[in-house]
Formats: sequence, C-alpha cells, structure tokens
Amino acid sequence: MQLQVINSPFNQEQAELLNRLLPTLTESQKAWLSGYLTAIQSASAPGTSEVLTTEISAESTGQTISREVIILYGSQTGNAQRLAENAGKALEGNGFQVIVSSMSDFKANHLKKAQNLLIIVSTHGEGEPPDNALSFHEFLHGRRAPKLDGLRFSVLSLGDSSYEFFCQTGKEFDQRLEELGATRLYPRVDCDLDYDEPASEWLAGVYGGLSEAQQGGGATPAPATALQVSESVYSRTNPFKAEVLENLNLNGRGSNKETRHLELSLEGSGLTFEPGDILGVYPENEPALVDMFLEEMNWDPEELVTINKQGGVRPLKEALVSHFEITVLTKPLLEQAVQLSANKDLRELLSPDNEENLKAYLEGRDLLDLVRDFGPWRVSAQAFISILRKMPARLYSIASSLSANPDEVHLTIGAVRYDAHGRKRKGVCSCLCAERLQPGDTLPVYIQPNQNFKLPKNPDTPIIMVGPGTGIAPFRSFMQEREEIGAEGKSWLFFGDQHYVTDFLYQTEWQKWLKEGVLTKMDVAFSRDTDEKVYVQHRMLEHSKELFEWIQEGAVVYICGDKKNMAYDVHNTLLAIIEKEGSMSREKAEDYLADMQQQKRYQRDVY
Repeated sequence: MQLQVINSPFNQEQAELLNRLLPTLTESQKAWLSGYLTAIQSASAPGTSEVLTTEISAESTGQTISREVIILYGSQTGNAQRLAENAGKALEGNGFQVIVSSMSDFKANHLKKAQNLLIIVSTHGEGEPPDNALSFHEFLHGRRAPKLDGLRFSVLSLGDSSYEFFCQTGKEFDQRLEELGATRLYPRVDCDLDYDEPASEWLAGVYGGLSEAQQGGGATPAPATALQVSESVYSRTNPFKAEVLENLNLNGRGSNKETRHLELSLEGSGLTFEPGDILGVYPENEPALVDMFLEEMNWDPEELVTINKQGGVRPLKEALVSHFEITVLTKPLLEQAVQLSANKDLRELLSPDNEENLKAYLEGRDLLDLVRDFGPWRVSAQAFISILRKMPARLYSIASSLSANPDEVHLTIGAVRYDAHGRKRKGVCSCLCAERLQPGDTLPVYIQPNQNFKLPKNPDTPIIMVGPGTGIAPFRSFMQEREEIGAEGKSWLFFGDQHYVTDFLYQTEWQKWLKEGVLTKMDVAFSRDTDEKVYVQHRMLEHSKELFEWIQEGAVVYICGDKKNMAYDVHNTLLAIIEKEGSMSREKAEDYLADMQQQKRYQRDVY
C-alpha cells in the first residue's frame, strides 16, 4: 500500500520517505513505532518537535537502553561466524539493530560506546584464540582496555571437550569483560562439538535479557521458532549424501603414507562453494570396533535404542556405527560414566588431585579401553549410549574449484593409523575412506564457508602458498580457480613431504601449471631424501630476499596444514625473513606481520 499525498497530512517529500521506510519494517518494528508515537503524542506539549531514535528509556532505572546490539565473532573454520550471522538475522527479525563483525575488523575503541555486546568465539589449538580474534583478545587483556561499566554482554563459547583447555578463549573473554565492569545480560554457554541446541538456547536467553532490560523487567522469552534462521536445503544438520566418483591413493608404492584423493558428486544438491571453503563429512565407526565393544558389554546388536531427543529409534549396532562417537575419550564423558560404574579406580582417576594421570589416560584411548579397564558395567545399553557424544563431522579443506569441476567436490585425506596401549588405532573418517569406501557409495556432507581463507578479489595480486602434506589441498583449488578465470597475478608454492618419488602429491598437475605459467614458482622440500631433514621453512629462508620482495609488492601469504609444528615454524620463519630483509627489530617485524593479518594478507587454515 502506497501513501498518497492527496489524502494524507504529509507533503510530497514526507510521503516518499515513509513509502521507502514502511515496507522495510518488521511487524515488531511497526508495533514499537506505533507505541512510540502514541507515547510521545500524549507526553509532548503542542508544537514540541520529537526525534525518533533507536533508544528506549527504562523507567525503573532511568537509564537509556539502546536497541543496537554488536555481535563479534572469532572463528577459525567458520562455525562461530555462521552462528554470529544467524544470531544477527534472528535479532534483526525481532526489532533490534544489529552489527555483526569479526573481531579483527572491529575498531576496539568503539567498545566504549557500546551497550549490548555478544561474543561468539571458538578456541583453537591448546586454548588459543582463533587468528581473527588475536588482536581483539590482546587489546581487551592489555592496559589500553577501557572501563566498560555501561556495557551488557554475553558469551557463546565453542570448543571440543576432548582438549584440555575446553572453551578457554570464551572463558577468558567472559572473565575479562566482567573485570572491566561490564554486566552479563545472560550467562556464558560453553558448547561442545554438537553445538546447535545449546547455541539456540543461548540465543533465546540473550533475547530474553535484551527484551527484559528494555521493558523494565518481566519480558516473555521469544518462541524458539521466532529466533531461527532458515538454512539451505542441505546443511550441517541436514547433510547431502554425495556419491563417490573416484577414490585414489596419491602415494606411490613403498611410501610410509596413504593419502586418498576423493571426488564426490554434488549433482542435484544445489550446494556451492568457493576456493578456501571446507567440506564437513559425517563418517561411520569401523564395524569391527563396534562388534568388539558390543561383545565386551554383552549387548544384543539388534536391541532398539533411542538416539536423540526427537525419539529416533535404531538398532544398537547401527546407532554405534553411525550416530555416536566411540573413538575419543573426554573428561566430561568419564564424569558421566563414573555414575554408571561401581569401580573405585575410575572414581579415583577423576579425583581433583589426579589431573595429570587423567590427562595421560585420555590420550590415545577409546570407549573400548574404558569399558575394559573399569568394568564390570551393570547398565543398560540405552543408559550407556545416553552419555555419548553425537558423531561429529570431520572438516576438510576442499581441493577443487567448482568452476573447473561443476557439480563435484574433491578432498585430499591422509589415512591416520598408529599403535597405542597395545592396540592398533585408526582415524575414523580417514580409514573409512582408505579401507571401506568404494565408488558408488555415498558420504553425508555439507559445505562450511571459510571467509578466513580466500583468494584476493583482485586476480592480479601475487600469492604465496605454503602447504606441506595434505595442506596442499586448498592450493589445488586456488590454482584450478585462477586457471579458469585467467588470473595474471604471480603465484609461488612451497610444498613438502617425506619422499620425492612416492609422496609428491598431484605432481603432474603442479608441473603442468608451472609449464603453462598458471603457477609462477614452486619450491619443494622432501625431508627423508637427504641426510639432514629439510622442511618448507628451510626453502623459504633460502629465498628470503625474493620472498620479502613479493610481500612488499602486496602478495598474500597462505599457510595450510599442521598448526602445532609446521604452522608455528613457518610463522617464526616469516618473522625472521621480515626482520632480516626489512631491517627491522623483532617487535617491528611482529607488528608488520600483524598488520598483514589485519589486511587479510596473511591467512591460515591450520588444524
């Protein structure tokens, strides 16, 4: 409905403004506006001019409460970012003005003016902030952090309870904000790998806290449906069953490794992705391991059990193969398991003064070890599986370009096998792919966008890629994409593995790209081919002068692979190169690299 000047008290300009505004308002915004206009009409003297703002006065306190909400996320693989963006959309749909930003893009000095702050952050590695949360985390914990007496906040923390420092970064933000004088509008929620339900409950609680402050208390929480944001047909909670087209071993005969190249069909899914994005894969446990567990517990494999709160029922063996994690032990799991056991040794292991022994026990053991070590277990199958975590997805850097391979997605997966505590152990997803997955089979998958690892928008920008082992995967997608779009920017790859003859992953493709000029330079390091081990960081040092020249020309540096060792060494090597070739102090070199990271010229996909 359009407002006409002829039958309204508004002039032409006012009518045009209203016609542009009204169609954009939600029902809750319209209701608020109606009440606001009624209130000021009764409260204002004739002739008084009022200005419409996004603020509401809380009569009980006299404090002006803003409807603006700032949501900051710190995300390594994209989960926290997706949750932040969905929370923003949900709150906007309920009448709030929302700013969603990564912590690295947010100007920290704006924090003093904020009244409502939501933090959604993951914990990376051994209790460390994600890359795009580092600068904000450092600022907030530094001397320049302002007093935040007028700020109300809440923290949603993502983590993995199998790690010692579970949700550490979120805990640190929560504590620090309180120390700076801020007030919680809703308690912090710490999420394990299966985060959807607790995240939804947190958002509902946050909404209640925001609404209560604005209504002077006693707000009714929004129904869950009002805070949900619809996703595409196939998503993390509704994966697409992708058919396996190819499953090849990339390593040569005699290699110490087995690296699988998988090609999956996305035909009919509608799923799309960009180079640098991630594929989530839901694997299955090894049936032989499940059989050993069932035999140990003397349970009937065909017994029907309930697998979720929605009442889904499956035979016990199927539930253990497909729905629950059985290869990782966590402290929270043992704390629940002790309630199902009369074993005094298990209770002793969980005592407060036994942290180191507990940590050592959890390393490299699985559910079969637990039931063998702390039996007997006089408990039903239903009661026992109710303490298990859902099977988490495994995340892999996509190794192909959608432009070059329409309706397909490729992965590069290293098979994980090792001996521990007298038994052979296998990676759940990697050995499924290596040993049991055949062309024609299907894998449940979903796309996880990764905005922290993207090709530069300008195809003329030089790029430097460091990716040993399976870290080569996203750079294959980069090269395929740059070939498709005819990118003119220079490109330089540093790749490493054990042996040139057996472990040069995608060798013919790299050589073809070098020959055709799609790839400008390539330096390789095969650590077991020389008496002294040589790694990618050594090759970088050998070319430090030229590498720094590329960086000064505006090159974007990418690192993909192992965080604990490789990425740490490469980071320090970059600092040494900048320090030497730029004639800088160590502190200046660190500032230089931090500035590159801020400009998205230093990006890492590490795990």
